[in-house]
Amino acid sequence: MTLYGVELQVAPGPQEAASRVADELVAAARAGRSVVLTGGTSPGRAYELAAEREPDWSSATLWWGDERCVPPEHEDSNYRLAREHLLDRLGAQPREVQRIRGELGAEAAAGEYDELLRGASLELVLLGIGPDGHAASLFPGRATLEERDRRAIPAEAQLEPFVERVTLTVPTLAAAPLVIFIVTGDKKAEAVERAFARPPDPDAPASLIRSATGRTLVVADEAAAARLPV
Repeated sequence: MTLYGVELQVAPGPQEAASRVADELVAAARAGRSVVLTGGTSPGRAYELAAEREPDWSSATLWWGDERCVPPEHEDSNYRLAREHLLDRLGAQPREVQRIRGELGAEAAAGEYDELLRGASLELVLLGIGPDGHAASLFPGRATLEERDRRAIPAEAQLEPFVERVTLTVPTLAAAPLVIFIVTGDKKAEAVERAFARPPDPDAPASLIRSATGRTLVVADEAAAARLPV
């Protein structure tokens, strides 16, 4: 079914949702795409399955949608999540791994990533959704949602862990021809309903992110999709 600018796929549970997203990641890796990864609680299993199904990512390029300003080995690092669940399980590493160097601090890391992204073509963006409706580190009602000139910017956290962050901006995320949201669990049901079954609203930042040129796919398990009109 189609809601507000998205294609919805409802999976029976989190394992099935992860499997569907893994298939999209595998297809992107085999095609040598530029893939934007996410952190959070939902994507880790998808990364594991993608590595099992395709261990050769040598043609792909990896980017990140956001990062906490911590060292790459820190438990809160989105890069560490991807390394443990994806990169360390691969037989052949991606052609490029363009992580956000959060350890530099928000301003310096955002400036560096903004320059790295200049002229880059992001082809698949993977995102989660927070219980408050945020995506990447774009939080409800913040001025970061209005940024249109820069590709990566500093951001303050509104949820734990309360550390500075770097995030891609709304138009940068939306420029990808394929944007995928993965969301699981009943604690996300209200946020999913606000993001995908209502008109765009800065109080639900995920509702503002839609592929400007292609497809926006939401893969949700039944618990997360419970409040959607399906």
